[in-house]
Amino acid sequence: MSQNLSIETPDGTFNAYVAKPATLPAPVVVVIQEIFGVNAVMRGVADEYAKLGYIAVCPDLFWRIEPGIELTDKTDDEWQKAFGYLQKFDADKGAEDIQATLTAARALPDATEKAAVVGYCMGGMMTYLAATRTDGDAFASYYGAGIDNYLGEVGNIKKPLIMHLAGQDEFIPTEAQDKIKAAVKDKTDATIYQYPDRNHAFCRKGGNHYDEKDAATANARTAEFLKQNLA
Repeated sequence: MSQNLSIETPDGTFNAYVAKPATLPAPVVVVIQEIFGVNAVMRGVADEYAKLGYIAVCPDLFWRIEPGIELTDKTDDEWQKAFGYLQKFDADKGAEDIQATLTAARALPDATEKAAVVGYCMGGMMTYLAATRTDGDAFASYYGAGIDNYLGEVGNIKKPLIMHLAGQDEFIPTEAQDKIKAAVKDKTDATIYQYPDRNHAFCRKGGNHYDEKDAATANARTAEFLKQNLA
């Protein structure tokens, strides 16, 4: 069961895709997009979280640039457009929009008070930023490129955070991954899982780097993490 949710901010209104589970009420999982927008892949991810028993809400974080962007990873032209949107994206405003999404999602009639944030690629970085700036209850970041630019905010993490990093990630070089690991090593509420042989977006079904085995492992870890923190 899916629907759209309109979310109001001081700067305007944006939409989010909502997938609901069979059993309600339920906790919320806010799903944060890749650079391709809230496309079929991201809606599919939200649908999977709904199957796990969560109200999944996937906000359009590119709305300030252009509402309703939907691209795929199948053509060079779409990749160029996606990177163009990424360059225009304001991460600080994006973090505010995630907080607005959390607030709106918790206010849904069938939602419990608990809400997590899960993000991929650009969304993985934004999930880390949400862990430092929003009131979410748990955060799961998948291969978040750019996290190393915000490590000065590690001290603001107050709720559980897990990060999935790909050892061969062309967008998160070894040096950046080492900085991330060093920054969170003393944080008892932050855990890093590394997949040494994997490349960026190894959990994106249909993507060039998709790996069924390690994707299943990462997703199982996230599922257990959400179960523990959203119960």
